[in-house]
Amino acid sequence: MKSLSFSSRDLICGVLFILVGLFFAIQAYGLELGTAFRMGPGYFPLVLAGMLVLLGIVVIIQGTQVEHEPMGPIAWRGILFILPAPIFFGLTVRGLGFVPSLFLTALLAAFASTKMRPGTALLLVGGLTLFSVIVFSYALGLPFRRFGPWLGQ
Repeated sequence: MKSLSFSSRDLICGVLFILVGLFFAIQAYGLELGTAFRMGPGYFPLVLAGMLVLLGIVVIIQGTQVEHEPMGPIAWRGILFILPAPIFFGLTVRGLGFVPSLFLTALLAAFASTKMRPGTALLLVGGLTLFSVIVFSYALGLPFRRFGPWLGQ
């Protein structure tokens, strides 16, 4: 008979999912829940928190059944490029405007991969920016400035 063994990576991830889910479930109880037909402001966060707890349980259970692989090195480059990107966007979108902020944010995030080359990154970021402007500005008509006051617009 085999002894029960856990993948430390899956155990840590599962426990984190459960803890975050429980935290948000407790916070959602502070809001009015309502019913399934008349949802209150706490209903949807509570449902999502419950789903996160269930996902954590599934991850822990799968961690006991799957062949364990050793945890690889931490991708510091990815962390250092991806995490600041949305913060940069949030801090600059009002001043620079949507187009330059999105362009610079996507450019920053593109270099999280060591395989990304500058030419490819510029093409990718330019296409993403153009697509986003077409969708959010023209198709959806969202009221934001494409170029902000920091650029003299």
